[in-house]
Amino acid sequence: MAGPPPDDAALHEAALAYLARYAATRATLTRALLRRVDRWERTAEAPEAASAAQAARAAVQSVVARLAAAGAVDDTGFAAQRAGRLRRAGRSRRAAEAHLAARGVDEMTREAVLPEDAAAEREAAVAFARRRRLGPFRRGDASPETRRRELAAFARAGFTKAAAHAALAIPVEEAEAILRRLRNP
Repeated sequence: MAGPPPDDAALHEAALAYLARYAATRATLTRALLRRVDRWERTAEAPEAASAAQAARAAVQSVVARLAAAGAVDDTGFAAQRAGRLRRAGRSRRAAEAHLAARGVDEMTREAVLPEDAAAEREAAVAFARRRRLGPFRRGDASPETRRRELAAFARAGFTKAAAHAALAIPVEEAEAILRRLRNP
């Protein structure tokens, strides 16, 4: 038995429980609540399950809008926090933009939290180099073939050619200083 159909109060409680566990955008919260309604509809045996599920889907939109108005769901705050974390983890601007787009952050917000900044891109490239042991963090000599492979790794990760070259040419001491700044902003 599926139980009663999810109403406004049940969906609000489910949304609060979800937000207590996960950082979310309006889009991800909406998807989570709609999955909950879909699960209920699949297990419901009542003949009026389709109409109840439709009413619950409409209630999802109002619950999400109410939580966003209250400040419990903040796409801009989520995007700013996640963009900083991704940069510190060594993700390129392009990769961070794709990540935020997949989470439902609109283009204007993505542009605001991910400005075109060559210095930030270079810092993220240094973090990427550290994680992948490239450039100043590599073991052994840099043959032309090794350098080509390293540049290809940067390109696949979405870094610009300038950021990749800068990260590969940086001295180890300066790279370590950049990583310390990233860890302790």
